[in-house]
Amino acid sequence: MERTILHADMDAYFASVEEKSNPFLKGKPVIVSGDPETRTTVATANYEARKYGIKSGMPLRQALTLCPRAEIVAGNSAKYLYTTSRLLEIFREFTSRVECYSIDEAFLDITESRERFGGAIPAAQKIKESIKRALGLTCSVGIATNRLLAKLASDSAKPDGLTLIRKGEVRDLMKNLPVGKLCGIGEKLAFKLDSMGIYTCGNLADCPEERLVRVFGGIQGRLLRLMGMGEYSSHVNFYWQEPEHKSMGHSYTLFRDSSDPLLLQSTLYRLCEQVARRLRKGGYRGRTVTLITRFSDFQTFVRQKSTGNHTCDACDIYRTALSIMKSFEEEKSVRLLGVSVSNLVKGESPVSLFEKERRRDRLVYASDRINDKFGEMTLSSGMVLMEKSLAEKRYRCRGHIRKK
Repeated sequence: MERTILHADMDAYFASVEEKSNPFLKGKPVIVSGDPETRTTVATANYEARKYGIKSGMPLRQALTLCPRAEIVAGNSAKYLYTTSRLLEIFREFTSRVECYSIDEAFLDITESRERFGGAIPAAQKIKESIKRALGLTCSVGIATNRLLAKLASDSAKPDGLTLIRKGEVRDLMKNLPVGKLCGIGEKLAFKLDSMGIYTCGNLADCPEERLVRVFGGIQGRLLRLMGMGEYSSHVNFYWQEPEHKSMGHSYTLFRDSSDPLLLQSTLYRLCEQVARRLRKGGYRGRTVTLITRFSDFQTFVRQKSTGNHTCDACDIYRTALSIMKSFEEEKSVRLLGVSVSNLVKGESPVSLFEKERRRDRLVYASDRINDKFGEMTLSSGMVLMEKSLAEKRYRCRGHIRKK
């Protein structure tokens, strides 16, 4: 049986939720961001704000330059997570194969249930109507035989649209489609393909597999060629299944650009602690550490290095990330730091043969239990406390903290 995959993508999600909560925002350009009193970026903008060129990830100051009269709303994650839980309840009325792809989008496999709703298009229309009726929000839905094409279809339907890609239409659709339009091909990968003379999905499909394997490796090379042909996995997890993570990471934009090694190293250690805690919570260990460094001129470097073994220990991750940081020759102020761990395996960590390491493991998991009970970073290392102290000191020295 030919599979029917839906991709439901909420329209300007955070901004739409805020408009629903506060009707006075309706019709105005709205930007959802972090705390407007700090240096932050745009989480999302509604369609009125996007007309001015405002995009997600843009510095808030730049966004306000483009549209000074925009309404700024501090994001509320609890509100968005609650709304997402309501969305998932609606999706589960149509199929048990619902996989949350992010907080505002999900894949649904309605192969077994589509005829109950009169077919794929009527099912998608009913989903849109149910969301509108229950939450007052709109979404765009793409329908295809696999996840890649369903995502492509929903992207072309925004906002509040519905697009079906039939199997017989795939070859003509992919022939002249830019490779950067495919989910999974970002700017860097698209640039690499461009340097190889591969500009469209048709070029990618016609490229000899051996050439792609030689440049990108066996798994990615073969996958890229299949993507160029519009072929991809159609597997969608049941809603109770947790999808396997490929990586886990955190990033942080410094309150002020800084080249202070103590502040950068303590910030880096905090990020490593956060990543390690997420790994342990999910039962993962990783081997490849990636450091993202964005300088004050917005030049960004991404470099990787592997640890000796798979680990979920913050100290191991920090030592590897620090060695990457020290390899940079640029003597410029840093704006953002990010750390992620990939090459993950899931399962219990091997028991150490040494009592000193076993004691450390017990200490780490005891601190996890304390933080679970009393809140994130209730118990943390001296390095993290030093970061907070240094940041406050520099903030106070610049006259931002007033005496009462």
